[in-house]
Amino acid sequence: MTPSPEPGYNPDVLSCIANLSNDEVFTPPNVANAMLDMLPQELFRNPNTTFLDPACKSGVFLREIAKRLLKGLEPVYPDLQKRIDHIFKHQLFGLAITELTAHLSRRSLYCSKEANSDYSVTQFDTPAGNVRFQNIRHKWEDGKCVFCGASQLEYDRPDELESYAYEMIHTLKPEKIFNMRFDVIISNPPYQLNDGGNGKSAKPIYQHFVDQAKRMNPRYLTMIIPSRWFAGGKGLVEFRQSMLTDKHIRKLVDYENFKDVFPGVDLAGGACYFLWDRDHEGICEVTNFGAKKATIAKRYLDEYETFIRQNLAVDIVKKVHSKSKIFLSDRVSSRKPFGLPTNYEPRKKGIPCWFIQKLGLQYASSSDVEDSRGYLNKWKLLAPKAPIAGQTDFTKPVGFYYDGNTRIAKPGECCTESWIVLGAFDSQKEADSFKSYIFTKTVRFLLLQTVVSQDVTRKNYCFVPDLGKYMGKYSDEELRKLWSITDDEWEYIDSRISSVGGDD
Repeated sequence: MTPSPEPGYNPDVLSCIANLSNDEVFTPPNVANAMLDMLPQELFRNPNTTFLDPACKSGVFLREIAKRLLKGLEPVYPDLQKRIDHIFKHQLFGLAITELTAHLSRRSLYCSKEANSDYSVTQFDTPAGNVRFQNIRHKWEDGKCVFCGASQLEYDRPDELESYAYEMIHTLKPEKIFNMRFDVIISNPPYQLNDGGNGKSAKPIYQHFVDQAKRMNPRYLTMIIPSRWFAGGKGLVEFRQSMLTDKHIRKLVDYENFKDVFPGVDLAGGACYFLWDRDHEGICEVTNFGAKKATIAKRYLDEYETFIRQNLAVDIVKKVHSKSKIFLSDRVSSRKPFGLPTNYEPRKKGIPCWFIQKLGLQYASSSDVEDSRGYLNKWKLLAPKAPIAGQTDFTKPVGFYYDGNTRIAKPGECCTESWIVLGAFDSQKEADSFKSYIFTKTVRFLLLQTVVSQDVTRKNYCFVPDLGKYMGKYSDEELRKLWSITDDEWEYIDSRISSVGGDD
């Protein structure tokens, strides 16, 4: 006897696939439909509307679009087969990212991996139909692909192996791929490729899909991508700037926890999807899914250089910002404050140097230590460059700094790239006072507004005021009075930041 399905059981194979962890994350059908809901629904009643998914994996976008068109075009094509033939041959197009996903996408859309087989719901002249895969090659220059930045050592492979040279982003003229204009481009593009750097270094590539889609000038563009672009980072500085200043972005939906969108997949910083409207020119509707219910606000994305992620935080940042003139982003050091990389080998003698916590205080050669900012002979508050390593769910309270992961470095001591210098002072009293300021929940909340990954650098301090002189021990009560933070605002701040030591 077959057991009864459990409550909430969903037999949809695409939902099952979406729960698998993979570098190229499959999109759950409910997420695909949420993205389609943002579009004007009259598009699905128009027999001339064309759709493109330039990074097909499971075929879920094209399949869900087909469902809507089959219903919306019934008055235009009452005969079901004629309706199917028109939709699949003239309205739906896709570029698969691998040969396997091409088969899977056609199976989802045409009910057959070959579009010209007897099992296909509509008959094409070719096996690919309108879902094509081209096993093209990277274009190498100085060991990198000129289009995507992939490492030649990693991806220069024999023809029988996947090259991961995605067709959409390996051309200067994406509009020539199908030689047609599209009304809607929708996708969940691949996120990154190894770039040959130290360790597991990877270069983001999803921004290239967004940029290429914009060059094709569709009426609407919607993609789901990691939210890490909010604060820029590796390979994303220009993309962040272009997105924040793009007044065509009509809607932005942000999830702080990646698992809320892709169950079973863990990626720091969360995920977002957006609606780009060619004919829209103005304010953006931002929806933020955090620890509690969703919040919605109309905002200009470029109000600040760094995008403030949480709608509820905007007014707090504005209030603090209006009462301050200088910020800690001008005081905090850059990476490699003394020119020493993370993998610097300790010396037997020389200048006392703080290495990774496992090694502690060792020595660096005086000839290797740079001191262009005059830190060496001062009291310094050192903080790890990745103080929240391991935390990927930003809906939970964030800790950042505490006694166990920070150091007061004495005059004459330096550090490797494992640390950044938050502040340098003439006396230990000033350093201790500054430390108490950094440890307040209010300061760490302001810091949180720019953080979407485990790394925290000087640019993340752009909303934290620099008080200039630091005396005594600072408290949240004192800062609340200084910046006129209300009880409701404090309740929100308190809910977002864990106590020092992470004991909340």
